[in-house]
Amino acid sequence: MFGSYTRSSFTMSFFALLTTFLFIGSSSAGWVLEDDYNPSNFFDMFSFWTWSDPTHGFVDYVSQADAQSGGLINTNNNGVYIGVDSTNQAPNGRQSVRITSNKSYNAGSLVILDLAHMPGGICATWPAFWTVGPNWPSGGEIDIIEGVHTQNTNDITLHTSPGCSISNNNAFSGSIGTDNCYIYAPGQSDNAGCQINTGNTATYGSGFNANGGGVYAMEWTSEAISVYFFQRGSVPSDISSGSPNPDGWGQPIAQFQGSCDIPSFFSDNQLVFDNTFCGDWAGATWGSSGCASDQYPTCESFVANNPSAFQESFWQINGLKVYSQTSGDSSSAPSSTSSTESSTTSAPVATSSAEAATLIYSTSVETSMETSTTTVPAQTTAAQTTAAPSPTAVAQKQHSASFIVTTSTQAAAAPASTSTPAAAATPVSSGPLNAVVGPNGLIMLSDGLAKRQESSIPARRNDFIGAKLFEELRRKLESEKLKRMRHVRNVGSAIGKWRF
Repeated sequence: MFGSYTRSSFTMSFFALLTTFLFIGSSSAGWVLEDDYNPSNFFDMFSFWTWSDPTHGFVDYVSQADAQSGGLINTNNNGVYIGVDSTNQAPNGRQSVRITSNKSYNAGSLVILDLAHMPGGICATWPAFWTVGPNWPSGGEIDIIEGVHTQNTNDITLHTSPGCSISNNNAFSGSIGTDNCYIYAPGQSDNAGCQINTGNTATYGSGFNANGGGVYAMEWTSEAISVYFFQRGSVPSDISSGSPNPDGWGQPIAQFQGSCDIPSFFSDNQLVFDNTFCGDWAGATWGSSGCASDQYPTCESFVANNPSAFQESFWQINGLKVYSQTSGDSSSAPSSTSSTESSTTSAPVATSSAEAATLIYSTSVETSMETSTTTVPAQTTAAQTTAAPSPTAVAQKQHSASFIVTTSTQAAAAPASTSTPAAAATPVSSGPLNAVVGPNGLIMLSDGLAKRQESSIPARRNDFIGAKLFEELRRKLESEKLKRMRHVRNVGSAIGKWRF
């Protein structure tokens, strides 16, 4: 047990801790592996979509059990196979697979996909590898790989709520097709989004497959969303070695930046693989695709009666990894969350000055200390659940995903909103120090006595309390009592901003 601390001794202890964080940060920077989706765990880290297709495709998405028994998924040759039914007639829609990652990601994430084969380049198909946030389009959508029919170059697109547009900064090799990311932007087709065209036939479909595939990397920071492509044989060695460094990769094929605050329009995105048929895009362009014929005047008739046409409509995944940023502005430090399972969250450990800044919060923290005994838990266990959405509740390309607030635990809550009136707060963990989340997504702390809302700072995706710091507080302030703590928010750097 520790004796009582004076203000000066506590302040010295705090800055000693901060110095330690900064020292750690100076020796470890870049990107660190967060999730490795490999053949041994791949399908355990995804959920299978079994409702009707939100994009109105002529498709029957099947469960994991049905996909396994029907040969639509498997792990082989140290890779992952995801295909479609290429054997049977399909009068009610062809069987296929759509999967969504259980975890979601935010700015400060680097997604690297090594593909040996993709489903594109086939009449009536509409495959995509993409990410999507909750309450589409509020959480944003990033289409990393997407195309229809016999398209031979990749379309990379963002879809958002109003207020996000991009400009050409001459920092990428592709060309802008549409520049307004809003799904209902005036002067653009509905849901066109902001799109960058690659013009490279090795990036999609038959050209991609003929070259033995390649590697896609999506770098998502608070300043921009960049997509890189590397043909087989030209993959940077730092990717192969597991130490990716985008700064050394040259120009991306697409970079989305301009009049768009990335963290405001993109949050809590989950990874998605799908392969649908016809639908809102492929179906609508059937007549101009070169695929229509007198025998098959509609997209649906072609899909229903030509199983063998889809033998090459499959994903063959060599590897999928997600890295977390450990350098740069703290606003790009990611908070990844699980949307389907209960978990125990360990206290985060700062590995850079940026993470140290993210772990240390203030500007409205007021403490009053007196000699007594209380315990501030460093980690807690909380159940997380996501209710299965009904088909009628799913908008185009929208997924159900909870907004997760991370303190020293993780708990599901409603997405943050600045327009919803303040309401009674609900404690999400128990103990002397509680994280409290209001129905409108506001975060506050409570000492177990006062649980009312004291300000209206909206929760952001990376607003979490530094559990590492509170572990230090727990050890050194066991004889002190935090009488009250008000709302806290990330200020990027907390040096000199704690008030005692």
